Amino acid sequence: MWFISLVATIGGLMFGFDVGIISGAIPFIQPYFGWTELQLGWGVSSILVGAIVGAFGTGSLTEKYGRKRLLISVALFFAVSCAGMALAKSQTFFISFRVLGGLAVGAVSVLSPMYVAEVAPPKIRGTLITIYQLAITLGILISYLVNFALHDVENNWRWMFATGLLPSIIFFIGLIFIPESPRWLVKAGFKEKARVVLERIGGAAFAGSEISEIENSLKDAGRGSALKALFSKRYRKVIILGLLLSVFVQISGINTVVDYAPKILLAAGLEIRNALLQTSLIGLVNFAFTFFAVWLIDRLGRRTFYIIGSSGMAVTLLMLAGAFHFELSPIFTTICIMLFIAFFASCIGPAFWTLIAEMFPNRIRGLAVALASFTQWVFNFLVVLFFPYVLDALGGSVTFLFLATMAFIQLLIAWFFIKETKGKSLEEIESLWT
Repeated sequence: MWFISLVATIGGLMFGFDVGIISGAIPFIQPYFGWTELQLGWGVSSILVGAIVGAFGTGSLTEKYGRKRLLISVALFFAVSCAGMALAKSQTFFISFRVLGGLAVGAVSVLSPMYVAEVAPPKIRGTLITIYQLAITLGILISYLVNFALHDVENNWRWMFATGLLPSIIFFIGLIFIPESPRWLVKAGFKEKARVVLERIGGAAFAGSEISEIENSLKDAGRGSALKALFSKRYRKVIILGLLLSVFVQISGINTVVDYAPKILLAAGLEIRNALLQTSLIGLVNFAFTFFAVWLIDRLGRRTFYIIGSSGMAVTLLMLAGAFHFELSPIFTTICIMLFIAFFASCIGPAFWTLIAEMFPNRIRGLAVALASFTQWVFNFLVVLFFPYVLDALGGSVTFLFLATMAFIQLLIAWFFIKETKGKSLEEIESLWT
């Protein structure tokens, strides 16, 4: 069980690496291509165009071909995109391969957490999906450390992207040895193959019980098009909630920090070496605090995580707005960013991906997770595209005050609409919002 989940979550590591590696390359790649601030926003956010397409297209493909085969394709996309960006001679070539990498990032954001949710026993499902979020933060940390280690090397930004080849190859090899999702196998008519997988995970009694619940959930959902069911009145509440969570996880600011941490610190008054060093420390905080979620998410629950995390993010973003308004020390700015990252990493990041992977019914899970992931990538793209321009035009105080307001609205959504899912089977969770 642990091996299966760990292999699947290497996709999260690649997700984090591909998203984070650009941050340290920005000071070198911007002058290389001669980008303006808006062109820089496009260069950074172009990966998200691919992610939008990858997330949107994965839903129907995974329902047809399963989770495992698509994950193998994703690993190949990661490898090719890393090599292409490292060798790019023109901005068109660079952005084309960054979009290709985005296809892989978008697809893996749907496939990895969904796969883990579908193979994990209820008691440890939250923990295992949180390891996916931990892998994302590890990928971001590794990218930051790579950036710092290579910043004085000739052709530094090329080597930064080239290092992504190694985890891509490890991911591809590991995927060969994991089974297909048992829930997809039942849905596709391969019940006995699903039974074999479930027996490996929890024994014969567990397998029999799980298959019975899966079949009942699919029978109760009725027949007909899964796409039509996705927008039916029966599932309206859970779809709307999933979309709201997907929007606010982005417009509350996490990827402004992940993608632009060195730029924010440079704006606060640090020089490039210290900005990259402190960005590495931010990545370390991001990784370290995710361990709290691994330990506590199946104890405290998803709703509690969302309330604590949203509250902390709102407060620290207000502090960050104050740091820019009163022109406080760059060290205070760094502390604010670290506290913001700590609340996101320990609460919102793990709780978001866990809820998105488990809250949707079996009947529509593939399409619903894809829709939620697609939505968060769209808003990720918009935030990352316009952040450099907004930061430059409006200043840090107004920018971070807006993000603080969004974090507060996220808190209200969590308080009034999220229901607790810890310890429940995926089939039991269906009844919470339907």
